[in-house]
Amino acid sequence: MHNRPLSPHLTIYRFMYTMALSILHRVTGVWMALGLCALVYWLTSAAAGELEYARATALLGSAAARILLLLWLAAYCYHFVNGLRHLAWDAGLGLERRAARISGRFAVALALLAFLGTAYLLFCPRAGWS
Repeated sequence: MHNRPLSPHLTIYRFMYTMALSILHRVTGVWMALGLCALVYWLTSAAAGELEYARATALLGSAAARILLLLWLAAYCYHFVNGLRHLAWDAGLGLERRAARISGRFAVALALLAFLGTAYLLFCPRAGWS
């Protein structure tokens, strides 16, 4: 049992940033699933009545919760943009090494821009539409 050959893994392959993007895509998916619990809590509190909703709003409006909301927003932006990249791969587009590297950089840049723009509109006073 101990002499079985191992399939290639992280100690065999040279670490590339495309591997980091793949790992980050999975991590952001898990993080968003945890964020779904906060969303369900907020929606359930709204259905439970005014007192429960006020309690949930106070909890989700705290500084720690706002930081978590920003992290969930960052995860959503990256996961969404990188998911589009994966859809292009499923269609057979951009599978070459050079194209995958360029699309990885583009996905990170676009996710960062989407995160910064959305965070500014959501968290900065008078930034949103009135």
